[in-house]
Amino acid sequence: MTLQLGYSVGYWSAGPPKGALEGILEAERLGFASAWTAEAYGSDALTPLAWWGASTERIQLGTGICQLSARTPTATAMAAMTMDHLSGGRFILGLGVSGPQVVEGWYGEHYERPLERTREYVEIIRSVLRRDRPVEFDGNQYSLPYDGTNATGLGKPLKSTVHPFRTDVPIYLGAEGPKNVALAAEICDGWLPLFFSPSENSFYERCLHDGFAKSGQADKQQRFEVIAPISVIPGPDVEKCADLVRPMLALYAGGMGARGANFHFDVFARMGYEDVAVRVQELYLEGRKEEAAASIPLKMVEDVALVGPPDKIRSELPRWEDTVLTTLLLSGPPQMLHTFADILS
Repeated sequence: MTLQLGYSVGYWSAGPPKGALEGILEAERLGFASAWTAEAYGSDALTPLAWWGASTERIQLGTGICQLSARTPTATAMAAMTMDHLSGGRFILGLGVSGPQVVEGWYGEHYERPLERTREYVEIIRSVLRRDRPVEFDGNQYSLPYDGTNATGLGKPLKSTVHPFRTDVPIYLGAEGPKNVALAAEICDGWLPLFFSPSENSFYERCLHDGFAKSGQADKQQRFEVIAPISVIPGPDVEKCADLVRPMLALYAGGMGARGANFHFDVFARMGYEDVAVRVQELYLEGRKEEAAASIPLKMVEDVALVGPPDKIRSELPRWEDTVLTTLLLSGPPQMLHTFADILS
């Protein structure tokens, strides 16, 4: 299967990434299917997507991801309806829980029972988008109207004043663990993996199959999207190309999350790199970041990225095409997008 291409500008570091708008416009010109923003604990995902997306006409606009704790479910539904109207029905709502360090440290909310929280969150958004009745919800994580501590008793069920452009705005879920991947297949329209490897395709197929079976929708698998970010680094020297990927892998496997609570670490452990990931984490948390990156073997890089001469990348592409993936999500400066499209098309 020929994979579609998407373009991601991610989240910001010190400020807006240079060339972001130019990159999105070039992606649209080249026929890329979608453009994506993200958020961590700095820039938000929605404002840049609206700002840059206003200059586009055809490309789909997605959040990869909006963090659940950043907004109430109804606030997220409001943003989704607004973006979908402004884009003429091109918006994709990508959601994700994030991790306990961000949820508790940045948002000041509890992290427990993330699967239950996700399920309730998506159900409320769907209810808002249907706009068939005032929204009421009595869950373990969310209650509408609020009836908890210090409630005035004056809250009442409300229905959006806005008529949605689409009542079925697509919702994708960022997920890494098997239960969360299955949940994406059950209640969402797409899955946003991180560090997807073709070697793990059978594992993910089983997770998705479990979710499709629970969804009760016989045709869901045929219309379900799987959009994975991938580093594509073309160049004559494979090791030097891999060196451009290693620091990012070290950051996620070693520095994102605490010991025992790093979901990215778990992904690499499932791939068979637990010993490497342990060493990377030890070095990274000791502040030895360069050593952490240098300890990552080429094979681990090549399991999650395409690096080296263009002919090598083309020869490896069928491994990625023969998976559950539907779209490769690329990042890079605008001037590289034509090269990416030429190599991957």
